[in-house]
Amino acid sequence: MILYLLPLFALAMIIIPLVWAIHKAHTGAQFSRKRAILLNGGLFFGTMILMCVFMPILASAEAPAAAAAVSPDGMKYIAAALPTCFATIATGMAVGKAASAAIGAVSEDEKTFSKALIFVALGEGVALYGILVSILILNG
Repeated sequence: MILYLLPLFALAMIIIPLVWAIHKAHTGAQFSRKRAILLNGGLFFGTMILMCVFMPILASAEAPAAAAAVSPDGMKYIAAALPTCFATIATGMAVGKAASAAIGAVSEDEKTFSKALIFVALGEGVALYGILVSILILNG
């Protein structure tokens, strides 16, 4: 039973700071956006670490017979998810910087549109490399 409640607790810990910040923004009350983001990030990573620690312990305690049926491919899937995760985060940062610079360049001179578009597309290529590495890990 607690095995099913732990993910709901994790979801609540991640959503509560966002709901709080949205409520403060709608009421017009003063709050620190930086503090809200740091709180949300800290709760997210703390919750994920707790989930990684407690979920296997609780799963093995509730179903010891099912422990033999666990697939050893779990680490392979985690290893395949990490390149995609980090590549998409890097892509978001790259495209955010390149797109804002491209908008500024195009607003000054419309002839730079094609060059600016190429630089924005180069940032998106990083995500494709991450997906390619993930596919290679899964098929390797």
